[in-house]
Amino acid sequence: MGAFAGRRILARGELLLAALLLALGALAWLVTADRMRGMDAGPGTDPGTVGFFVVVWVVMMAAMMFPSVLPMVVVYSRVSRRHGQTPFFVAGYLLTWTAAGLLAYGLFVGGRAVVGDALAWGRGGRWVAAGVLVVAAVYQLTPLKDRCLTKCRGPLRFVLESWREGRRGALRMGAAQGAWCVGCCWALMAALFALGVMSVAWMAFVAALIALEKLAPWRVAANRAIAIGLLAIGIGLAAAPSSVPALTVPGSGGSMTRMDGGGPMPAKPTPMRPMP
Repeated sequence: MGAFAGRRILARGELLLAALLLALGALAWLVTADRMRGMDAGPGTDPGTVGFFVVVWVVMMAAMMFPSVLPMVVVYSRVSRRHGQTPFFVAGYLLTWTAAGLLAYGLFVGGRAVVGDALAWGRGGRWVAAGVLVVAAVYQLTPLKDRCLTKCRGPLRFVLESWREGRRGALRMGAAQGAWCVGCCWALMAALFALGVMSVAWMAFVAALIALEKLAPWRVAANRAIAIGLLAIGIGLAAAPSSVPALTVPGSGGSMTRMDGGGPMPAKPTPMRPMP
């Protein structure tokens, strides 16, 4: 009876942990939608100051990744049997994604500073965005992608092979899992930048793809389907960007934005015409 009761308590704790993580993910979605309202300028959207970007990025990662990383967190909690260590595991995971976001920010801002207007939408930006989607599609089918995805889809094996004691060990394990997750998803995140990093619609789309490839039982079919979908979007960006659903085409009269977190910029007033 004691062992049975212990299993029931453990199962109840895992359910509460899962509910908490999903609730935090849902809250992150609400905060993200509020912060990004009116900020989507399509491909090449200005990510703002580094401080603003980091805050938005971390909340984005919580919203996008918590549902798909849930099995890993639950298995870690079950093996460790110390719920006080689980937040450190999650924190390590987010720390790795924060570092990845800062690297992406540096590449984006640095690249724009070097090439200037050469990557503007009316010049080379359209083709660069389409190329990023094609690269993301190809990466879906590479051995490296498959290896990283295997680490993300095998929670028990990862926890047992990577086990470290204590809170510091939990932080290191979470960071390691985050690194495998970055290796798995970096191309999808690059696709998000190409489509509009401040677009909630594209963010939800990429999050759905990540959940599909990590949680669906038919991994190979899911990967191929995602590759085909990304390739189709890339071709659409190059051939007829206005036909791509949910895409804000730069310069098409979409919302103007401010990147200090203050929300949409007020529209420029129409000059008064003199009375005849």
